[in-house]
Amino acid sequence: MAATLFAVPALAQGGGGKPQPIIEPFKGVNADVNTRPAVLVPADPENTWVLDLSTGGRVLIRLRPDVAPKMVERIKTLTRRHFYDGLTFHRVVDDPYNIAQGGDPKGDGTGDSDLPNVPAEFSSLPHVRGTVSAARRGAPDNATAEQKTEAENSANSQFFIMMQPKLAFDHDYTVFGRVTSGMEWVDKIARGEPPQHPTVIIHAYIESDNPPPYQPLAPATPAATGPTLIPVAPTAPAAAKPAPAAKKPAPKKK
Repeated sequence: MAATLFAVPALAQGGGGKPQPIIEPFKGVNADVNTRPAVLVPADPENTWVLDLSTGGRVLIRLRPDVAPKMVERIKTLTRRHFYDGLTFHRVVDDPYNIAQGGDPKGDGTGDSDLPNVPAEFSSLPHVRGTVSAARRGAPDNATAEQKTEAENSANSQFFIMMQPKLAFDHDYTVFGRVTSGMEWVDKIARGEPPQHPTVIIHAYIESDNPPPYQPLAPATPAATGPTLIPVAPTAPAAAKPAPAAKKPAPKKK
């Protein structure tokens, strides 16, 4: 059966030599969670988000309805409406944020879908490399409690992928998935706010919908700049007609 790799805490030996799981807290910035032992987890096509990127390949994201059911349902709904097809990553920055953000139909960070906002579903899942979270509006520095609550509950269609860990985001954004395959294509997403030539989500699928194989983005057809002129072979000049003969004077009458 197909399987997906997930990072899990190490195992300790319990009574009778049987390995017992250790529940260990996340240790913070210095903890290298990406090197922890991994085990095979059965694949879950209904909760696997597929993004075909113009950087050259397919990204698989394991969705987490167990921790963010409302956001996962929103992602599935919009994906099956083909909402994400053709959208770009409009905000891609390394230090200090290390994110690739997309999902905006306007392409400038101000757009959302026509569906209501999704309430916050904060959890203990950390923002490590490959984490996928819901983007939302930020609250001003002097925000009231009401403004903070409104900002926290403003997720809609936009999302971001962590290219490097950023634990300052923990408990402030809804984590709803993690990249399990194709992180090399995420690393190649064009940088900028916005990038000069943004990376495109060619197609988005839910894996259980049996997506076709990855197809690269078709080259853009150059825009017409004016009427096309069809060259015509030059024609030979017409032969000169002979000059008419001079009229003879009429004979004089005698």
